[in-house]
Amino acid sequence: MQQIKFIILIGLVTLVSCKKSKNLSQRTVVSTEERIKVTPMLESATKQLMGQLDKAIRAEKIPRTVNENDSIRWVNPKFDWTEGFFPGSCWYLYESTGDPLWKDGAVLLQKQIESHKFRTDNHDLGFVFNCSFGNGLKITKDEVYKDVLVTAANSLITRFNEKVGCIKSWDVDKGWQSEKGWEYPVIIDNMMNLELLFEVSKLTGDSKYRDIAITHANTTMKNHFRANHSSCHVVDYNPDTGKVRGKYTAQGYSDDSSWARGQAWGLYGYVVCYRYTNDKRYLDQANKIAKYILGRLPEDFVPYWDYDTPDIPNAPRDVSAAAITISALIELDGFTEVSYLKEIDKILKSLSSDVYTAKLGENHNFILKHSVGSIPHGAEIDVPLSYADYYYIEALIRYQRKYMEG
Repeated sequence: MQQIKFIILIGLVTLVSCKKSKNLSQRTVVSTEERIKVTPMLESATKQLMGQLDKAIRAEKIPRTVNENDSIRWVNPKFDWTEGFFPGSCWYLYESTGDPLWKDGAVLLQKQIESHKFRTDNHDLGFVFNCSFGNGLKITKDEVYKDVLVTAANSLITRFNEKVGCIKSWDVDKGWQSEKGWEYPVIIDNMMNLELLFEVSKLTGDSKYRDIAITHANTTMKNHFRANHSSCHVVDYNPDTGKVRGKYTAQGYSDDSSWARGQAWGLYGYVVCYRYTNDKRYLDQANKIAKYILGRLPEDFVPYWDYDTPDIPNAPRDVSAAAITISALIELDGFTEVSYLKEIDKILKSLSSDVYTAKLGENHNFILKHSVGSIPHGAEIDVPLSYADYYYIEALIRYQRKYMEG
């Protein structure tokens, strides 16, 4: 890399693995006094979510967002791709604070979704179980959670097609997907389910999970990304031959546009792939996606819901995309010679401002405001979302550990 920006890395030797250090050149260490003070941000987020935990426990339900009538929308008890995020946030805050209330809340709420580990009709098991039971295992080392993860991973890999080289995202025999004429749709979001497979491969010593994750990542890298390193949302394959039938969007502005959260999913997914494999192709891919995203962000570094929507600057922002992006960038910043700290700081300052962070007790105790679920479906527009809060908390904890602790 020709231009190496200056960043802080306090306690470099203790904070990065040998794998990471191979990719780092010398960096200038800057006083922690010059860093963003994330501890007060994390404390405020903890207080805000404590109110939501109380509501969730009383209702015995998992929060997702806010309805149009200004009531909490709880996850669908039958299955909801977002159902693991709030328990996951509880695990993070238990780890951060040591307060057993967070652990008790996580355990209580994730029990409601445990039976979903057997589902083979949905690709979102990585989201659901890695964020909840996966965090629980990392923090508590409770082997019970390992069994849940292994079962969920076995369910997930039933959706893998060797000829396609990908895990199928949506079944096409029902719902709005049945109207699209798709045969084997794979969405960029699916990159986020690979962490479950990598982790279960480590837990079991069985390489089949890792092999499927790698194959999916490689196929996605080949077919989802454009010359400018943006990603389309949906690639539809022929399940018998593996050939690409078409490229589309389901949640973006158009088939050729760059849906903001989709770009964030891709970035995060390839950072995870590099973490588990040390394959430089994934590091290069993550850097290319990061460069694309950072080159398209508005002045306050919080993206519009789609980078190509024609109503910019009046289009809704998607704070969830910003939260996912910053969490991924913080981890990526430890792998590469190029520093992303300047951009990380800008995103974090915006997210933590009054524009995007709710006051204590407001926003139904969701932390962040102004996210977008799916504008084409007219769903969850300019509302708080549980996954925006999850990745924001993850980002704050990662920032605190990486840049503040010496």
